[in-house]
Amino acid sequence: MHSAPLVVGFDLDMTLIDTVPGFSATLLALGAELGVEFPVQDLITRLGPPLDSLLGEHLAADAVASAGDRFRALYPDHAIAPVPLLAGAEDALAAVRRHRGRVLVVTGKYPANARLHLDHLGIDVDHLEGWVWGVGKADVLRREGATVYVGDHVHDVEGAKAAGALSVSVLTGGSTREELVAAGTDVVLGSLAEFPAWLDEHLLETRLDALAADLRERGSVLVAYSGGADSAFLLAAAVRALGTDRVAAATGYSHSLPLAERDPARDFAASLGVEVLTPATHEIEREGYRSNGADRCYFCKAELLDVLAPLAAGRGLAHVATGTNADDAVAGFRPGIRAADERGAIAPLRDAGLTKAQVREASRRWGLPTWDKPAAACLSSRVAYGVEVTPYRLGRVERAETAARALLAGSGLRNLRVRDLGERASVEVDAALLPMPTDVEARLLDAVRGAGFEAAEVDRRGFRSGSMNLAL
Repeated sequence: MHSAPLVVGFDLDMTLIDTVPGFSATLLALGAELGVEFPVQDLITRLGPPLDSLLGEHLAADAVASAGDRFRALYPDHAIAPVPLLAGAEDALAAVRRHRGRVLVVTGKYPANARLHLDHLGIDVDHLEGWVWGVGKADVLRREGATVYVGDHVHDVEGAKAAGALSVSVLTGGSTREELVAAGTDVVLGSLAEFPAWLDEHLLETRLDALAADLRERGSVLVAYSGGADSAFLLAAAVRALGTDRVAAATGYSHSLPLAERDPARDFAASLGVEVLTPATHEIEREGYRSNGADRCYFCKAELLDVLAPLAAGRGLAHVATGTNADDAVAGFRPGIRAADERGAIAPLRDAGLTKAQVREASRRWGLPTWDKPAAACLSSRVAYGVEVTPYRLGRVERAETAARALLAGSGLRNLRVRDLGERASVEVDAALLPMPTDVEARLLDAVRGAGFEAAEVDRRGFRSGSMNLAL
């Protein structure tokens, strides 16, 4: 089961753009041509309904259609240049993109003129639909899979509710808070400036609810548990949803798991009241792992899952669950994920749509000590592709990193990798610590060489997660 993709629809006039100056200028031009003095100041307070309904209050019935056509023809010359984005609009759209969502603009405006506004203001959207109003917007929102619709008018609320989308209203148009609430809106914001924070909170809450529901439906799980932020959070979420009697953790012990990670992982699981299994895994015996090609992680994950699946079955646990998150699923080359999927492992964080940032934020709120734990990939990830993975190589990487961390203690170091490039080591530390004092760097490189490397150097670009993958 996977969470629905994020699709957010926005109204245009008085939601994304301040139509008032353009509407006023065009209406004045139309009135001059027709010899009609439209009450511009009154009409601009009621923007939202179709143009013909506004013109119909001041023209004979048989003149409305032609006047509307003329208004739309005058519009590009009078209304595009003076109309700005409303405050917060750009950040609101960026917030949707940050969450890998699609952006729709669904508006009652004449489509060609709506497009002129978007192009003039540099607004990039995935779909524009014009000349739809009120509940008529529902068909578009449903067809495009919108889960949220943002507007400023009570009729925008009607469209969202008819589509089964969450209605978010902003107070930048003609409808009051009271009117919008009475129409049934779900959320009222002062302006789009409040939208990014609201969206962050909404998605976190929604995805945590989805995670809990998924875990409850699974019934019981054995969590493939490394002690990192993702698997620790998944373990805590499973305990919350299922209780300790239907959850266990399993950490594969092998040469690729740093010794320094083992005790903290056991202590955290113990604090949750969860049994921790520590089976030995033998990925080093798999040729595909030792030869260290681009698909090395496939063989490592295959070994882990082949060991954990019988353990889960033996304890009556219905599923083996990994800590793969939603960012991992779109991060490009991930052979380990393929191995887990092929073996039927579930990935509840990924399926709920939870990103790494959301996992950390939820962990922080739950008081988990792993919320800000730096990423700690397995030791084999330090060995350059094509260089054979051996227990000796893994051991000297671990010795080098242990010595380096001890030497840099108190410096504010968070991320450190000693990359094994053959007989040469490349040391990556947080970019904020670079350049190092000459004497500190010299002692650091001495420590790394002392662990068994013939040569060592500090990477001037600083720590980069997954930097070995750049060679692929």
